[in-house]
Amino acid sequence: MPAMRLFSTPQLNPAAETGWRRRWFDIIYRRDTRPSRNFDLLLVYAIVASVLVVMLDSVQHIHAAWASWFYVVEWGFTLLFTAEYALRLLVVRRPLRYALSVWGVIDLLAILPTYLSFFVPGAQTLLVVRVLRILRVFRILKLTRYIEESGILLQALWRSRRKILLFLSMVITIAIVAGSLMYVIEGPSHGFGNIPASMYWAVVTMATVGFGDIVPQTTLGRFVTSVLILIGYSIIAVPTGIYTAELANGMRQTEAERRRRDSRGCIVCGHEGHDPAARYCDRCGHELPEPLEP
Repeated sequence: MPAMRLFSTPQLNPAAETGWRRRWFDIIYRRDTRPSRNFDLLLVYAIVASVLVVMLDSVQHIHAAWASWFYVVEWGFTLLFTAEYALRLLVVRRPLRYALSVWGVIDLLAILPTYLSFFVPGAQTLLVVRVLRILRVFRILKLTRYIEESGILLQALWRSRRKILLFLSMVITIAIVAGSLMYVIEGPSHGFGNIPASMYWAVVTMATVGFGDIVPQTTLGRFVTSVLILIGYSIIAVPTGIYTAELANGMRQTEAERRRRDSRGCIVCGHEGHDPAARYCDRCGHELPEPLEP
């Protein structure tokens, strides 16, 4: 599936088998050495600290007292993340592919708002997207199995997209019909000032949230509300069932695929789970050991 390639591990630049590029590739993208773990820890600490700075800077009295310090610290974080982003592009085989991947876009969003603040006042508040990058902590904890399982979740969502879109179109249709009815029945005098506002009320009612900011006053309006609540209870489980069915199917397929793969590990990078007919590692390209005889 094309969407899954957005999360794939980048490959080393072929011109960097030795030298500083090789060392930095191992530090940035590997997860089984002390320097790589220390790099990830430093990155996580910097992410958390930078997000805290942005949050504290949004408090008016704190900003008034520490604005100049926050400005200097934020630029320090930005330069650090800029250097990290540049290194990631320099050591990989396909820089553009990494730049367009999910992690590459998040890395760019982590530094872009500060530079945009020169031209767009207030853009620095977008720096909270850095918190997404803390997901790299999974590499420190060696939770690769959970990263792989998240791929199964995304694949199940992708396969069920048409059914879910059909369900959403049905919900939107019900919201339009119910909102139009309530606009006619209740009218602006009871808070249903227009059809879009009435549609908002219909969505909130179907979701059984019930904010109470718009409340029907007439008997007929309350009857429509009761029917809409019952409809909401009946349809709220539909997307869950669709997704669960696709997820179960995907898990069965993944388990079957795992059984077809052997356990040979690459002696260079340690990657396992190659195809039984594979002769070279699909991660680093090194020749694999011969499969054991059954």
